[in-house]
Amino acid sequence: MPRPEPGGGEASVSSAGYAAIAGGESLGDRLRRWVPIIVLVPSIIASFVYVFVFAGWTVYLSVSNSSLLPSYGFDGIQHYISLWQNKRWGIAYSNLFFFSAIYVICAMGFGLALAILIDQKVRLESFWRTIFLYPLAVSFIVTGTVWQWLYNPTSGFEFLAHSLGWTDFHFALVTDRKNAIWAIIITGIWQSSGFAMALFLAGLRSVDQDIVKAAQIDGASTFRTYRKVILPAIGPIFLAVAVVLLQFAIKTFDLAVALTNSGPGIATTFPATYVYDLMFQRGQIAEGAAAAVMILLALAVVLVPYSLYIVWRRGREAGRG
Repeated sequence: MPRPEPGGGEASVSSAGYAAIAGGESLGDRLRRWVPIIVLVPSIIASFVYVFVFAGWTVYLSVSNSSLLPSYGFDGIQHYISLWQNKRWGIAYSNLFFFSAIYVICAMGFGLALAILIDQKVRLESFWRTIFLYPLAVSFIVTGTVWQWLYNPTSGFEFLAHSLGWTDFHFALVTDRKNAIWAIIITGIWQSSGFAMALFLAGLRSVDQDIVKAAQIDGASTFRTYRKVILPAIGPIFLAVAVVLLQFAIKTFDLAVALTNSGPGIATTFPATYVYDLMFQRGQIAEGAAAAVMILLALAVVLVPYSLYIVWRRGREAGRG
């Protein structure tokens, strides 16, 4: 066979072509194929250990006879029975249900209202988005510390009102046994409304504008357009926001510690703060692990149905083509 002349009619064979002919693979191709795997493997292993191994270890501790230190003796479900017979655990779960209901509904309501207002093409939209999202950038412990100072009758709103002459004004939420839970609820709503707003705003901006214009041409008012067209179109966003906020609520720890330290007394005890008290203050590791498993189950009740719904929804969309 004659060799191809340089610059002739036959294309010269590249190095990649030689590699393909030889059945091999260049070093660059191998790196491009393996680098993503190498980067992801440590994270996958760490996530597996953190979620499944530690969760299994916690379940084991919950049925052991551990006290101050882990023990290998088996004690059955005695610690779960003792946990649910404990008055403080009942108060903790009651607080969790009450807090979750008010917190999720109000945070979603305020977030949706803010998103609708910003969606009206207001001036300085970026500025307002930043202002409303700012609380999300602050940790819960910092937020709790600042609001604890505002709620304190000797330094916050009550002190300011008294200094202005309103001596009958009382706003000592964190020191009131019956109303202390509201201090945590209000602060949690302030912290999370911006997050809900961001997700709702993204959903509002993704709605097909042709459908909105068609509704407006038919004479639908702005309120009716949102109620009948726009909000139903972002139904999945409502579910996603609710699930994320429920996760925040179930894992509530920082706000309760910073604002009230589970007080006055045990009035604002939450499951997470009770787990900490059992395991690190009282040295009751087994019962604390049982309480942690109960929190894990509460998270599973929220996350597992949502995950199954997402899988079902994607399958249905794929079936429709």
